[in-house]
Amino acid sequence: MPELPEVETIVNQLRPHLRGRQIAAVWVGWERIVDRPPVAEFCRRLVGQTFVAAERRGKFLLFPLHRGDTLLVHLRMTGHLRLLPSAVRPDRHTHVVLTLDDGQCLHYRDPRKFGRLYLVGDAQEVVGGLGPEPLAADFDVAALAAQLAGRRGRIKSLLLDQRFLAGLGNIYADEALFRAAIHPLRLGQSLTAEEITRLHAAVRAVLSEAIAAQGSTLRDYRSASGQSGRFQEQWQVFRRQGEACPRCGTALERMRVNGRSTHFCPSCQREDGGSADHRLLSPDCQVVSL
Repeated sequence: MPELPEVETIVNQLRPHLRGRQIAAVWVGWERIVDRPPVAEFCRRLVGQTFVAAERRGKFLLFPLHRGDTLLVHLRMTGHLRLLPSAVRPDRHTHVVLTLDDGQCLHYRDPRKFGRLYLVGDAQEVVGGLGPEPLAADFDVAALAAQLAGRRGRIKSLLLDQRFLAGLGNIYADEALFRAAIHPLRLGQSLTAEEITRLHAAVRAVLSEAIAAQGSTLRDYRSASGQSGRFQEQWQVFRRQGEACPRCGTALERMRVNGRSTHFCPSCQREDGGSADHRLLSPDCQVVSL
């Protein structure tokens, strides 16, 4: 956390407030939160720059600036960006504050200090190794099939690999695999053309629905406006082990895949790839291309 839907929500909320605003001052309270460049240079290069846009790449927030630099933010587990009035003082978990020319302040808050900020001349220096965007218009079924061809990794692990597909995390991988009726331990190369088509539709539907609900809130996530996400109310398998499968009634199970907690239905998502009633799979959904 946060994953693609949460980051997209934050970017969408910040964009109209940041675009065209100039950075008047920079305060860094914990230097290690800045990955690069050194903190003194980070502050010097930011002051006087104007936000051109607010974008997302995978789980990264990207803020292109008018002199050609890009400010990138990775929230990791507990990072949070919030635009607040200048009268609001940083608390002990706030590590970076950008004061804007309109008196507002962009606070980066992170209780666990796992997140990182980057200021680079070329964003590809940080995000160049990421895989395709699952909601991009050109990420079609054929593109997913090409990604899976010859891949011997478990499908759950592949979906979590940011070099394979950018933006997915534990929640949305579990939910997509359930909708597609694919067992998390299946090898990527073992998926049939029909299963790949279902998985492609499921990934895009789950992510689109989660964006519409402003993401999922476990404990820490809040949007840039301070609101909790609502998609946790629509989870069908994630953290619901022991409950009845919403499709077939079998008790949902939990296991670990490469150290990650994984939730699934042993009846609908058979490891041998056996048949399921696919008439009950993914509901209709408006998919948003980003």
